[in-house]
Amino acid sequence: MNLSLRKARTIIRKAFEKGAEMELKPLSAVVLDAGGHVIAFERQDGAAPGRFAIAHGKAYGAVMLGMAGTAQMARAEQQPYFMAAVNGVYGGQTIPVPGGVLLRSTKGAVIGAVGLTGDTSDNDAVAALAGIEAANLIGEI
Repeated sequence: MNLSLRKARTIIRKAFEKGAEMELKPLSAVVLDAGGHVIAFERQDGAAPGRFAIAHGKAYGAVMLGMAGTAQMARAEQQPYFMAAVNGVYGGQTIPVPGGVLLRSTKGAVIGAVGLTGDTSDNDAVAALAGIEAANLIGEI
């Protein structure tokens, strides 16, 4: 299953709507395909300009490792040397925290990832998951 631009835009729009409902700080969101390539990115008014790199790092780590941000954070706490090495392998592009949500097909295959940033990592993950569910996809936080 390929992740379409239409689905990516739906994820971002609905994640931003959830963020507004939760009264979160301005968000930035990126959607990557299964190869780690950007399909779509948006930054809400008032979001810091450096948020693209954070959103991308959350999503990139998820898709490259096949492991959602919450699982990455747990791994980093248990084996910091491993996650540091992984981050080195990927040129410092991974951010192992919640808000990096893995996208899976109904058969369990990784089809991409969403990275959301701007509020707390846990709130970022909740908003991302709302967008993913609205696009009728399966998210793993």
